[in-house]
Amino acid sequence: MSLVQVRGLAKRYGDSTVFEQVSLTVAPGEFVAIVGESGVGKSTLLNCLAGLDDWDRGTVSLGGVDIGALDETGRALLRREQTGFVFQAFHVLPHLDVAQNVGLPLLLLGRPDAARVAAMLDAVGLAGLGGRLPQQLSGGQLQRVAIARALVHRPALLLADEPTGNLDPGTAARILDLLLAQTRDHGSALVLVTHSEAAAARADRVLHLTAEGIRA
Repeated sequence: MSLVQVRGLAKRYGDSTVFEQVSLTVAPGEFVAIVGESGVGKSTLLNCLAGLDDWDRGTVSLGGVDIGALDETGRALLRREQTGFVFQAFHVLPHLDVAQNVGLPLLLLGRPDAARVAAMLDAVGLAGLGGRLPQQLSGGQLQRVAIARALVHRPALLLADEPTGNLDPGTAARILDLLLAQTRDHGSALVLVTHSEAAAARADRVLHLTAEGIRA
């Protein structure tokens, strides 16, 4: 059974078409990499899968729920429960320390768990840095904070936008191992947008996005 189902998705900005006729499915425990030229809409597609962006035609469903039929509150609640998102821009909250940023999904779900937060920070190589503020970290460290936050509540769907883009090769491989462990151990589906050949090579499937659609 598919966790994610996208049918005939089209996105436009004014008179400009970003993409059209995008259809794909992702099963629980599957790792799908999406590649394509810069500006073709890979990040926009991830935002649609999360219900963060609207689209002009087609349907997106997560766990059998039609995201397009939900209002903003419904989409937010579905995201909170079902998805973890690693953004290119990190989107950490500057007034919260590292541990608070990572633990935010658990707090919003009413399941605060300091031990899990600490274990997650250790897993991404940030043990002992939980009390630091984001402005005290490097770009690579902020990337790992964002990854830990996306994983901490064990979501059904992981969406990752260039998650290793700010990391050295060794750390990038470690982070990919961690993302893959989430799919293997918890049955999460992972959809990753990347320009990295090394990251795409580890996927179960690689899909190529163009303005005309998506293909294997």
